[in-house]
Amino acid sequence: MSAQHAEKLKALGLAVIQAEAQAVAQLVHKVDATFVQACELMLACQGRIVVIGMGKSGHIANKIAATLASTGSPAFFVHPGEASHGDLGMITAKDVVLALSNSGETEEILTILPMIKRLGVPLIGLTGNPNASIARAANCNIDVSVEKEACPLGLAPTSSTTAALAMGDALAVALLEAKGFSAADFARSHPKGRLGRRLLLLTSDIMHSGDSIPKVAITASLRDALMEMTRKGLGMTAIVGEHGQVLGIYTDGDLRRTLDKQLDLHNTCITEVMNRNCKTIVPESLAVDALSVMQQHKINGLLVINSENILVGAVHMHDLLRAGVV
Repeated sequence: MSAQHAEKLKALGLAVIQAEAQAVAQLVHKVDATFVQACELMLACQGRIVVIGMGKSGHIANKIAATLASTGSPAFFVHPGEASHGDLGMITAKDVVLALSNSGETEEILTILPMIKRLGVPLIGLTGNPNASIARAANCNIDVSVEKEACPLGLAPTSSTTAALAMGDALAVALLEAKGFSAADFARSHPKGRLGRRLLLLTSDIMHSGDSIPKVAITASLRDALMEMTRKGLGMTAIVGEHGQVLGIYTDGDLRRTLDKQLDLHNTCITEVMNRNCKTIVPESLAVDALSVMQQHKINGLLVINSENILVGAVHMHDLLRAGVV
């Protein structure tokens, strides 16, 4: 490929990005009273927000429905062509319909408009022509018209679909804020996603418990502590009192410092070298909080204690990595 050809391709790509960016920028002036009215209709909806569209607008409508649903506004996509062959039964009198059509004259949507009106369902238009049939039939119509498509032929839906998608996102986020939808709410609808793991996973879900907890008694020797660290493989061991209360911790880092002192492993009591100021966390805390403590203090492990300072678990950075929290 010649340098000239490469530059031409880059120029074409840049022109598309600039055209679509301009189309989105022009939407700023279209977030007006009609936008507010559309939000109010959707906030008052007692059923679902039904999003419809054909062709490329259909793909955008599907994505907008998914965004609404994942941000606290129950929604689903209905194909208008299928709606007139039975799927219209999915729309109830408690719903709100959001119809996408750049031309505002999409035949499949116009066909089902009388049935939507008969149900008394509020209709919100998202069209590129405020004077079109769908726009006039709607309770409110948001103008998402663009000056030109990014396609050099002016034919392929490009700037228009980008503008519709951006306006759909604006509606979804406005509803999210109005409903007080939180990050925790978002996580509950995305339990398998990274955010879900960070906001829903508790320390108790990933900590080592029972016999897998590395611990030695206060009377243990340094050798005993090292053997326990080796057996449990967490690079640390807790030092506990008679009733299981945490008195200190001994880690790989402490071992390196101990070796510099050339102490007798057999005759040195663990109390002489343990760290009494160990960092702990409770099992009810979020796993992401455990990560925060480790990062803040530059350590790789934490002891998990209950409200009475009794050792109930241990968590290592590797556990957080395996759980997808990091």
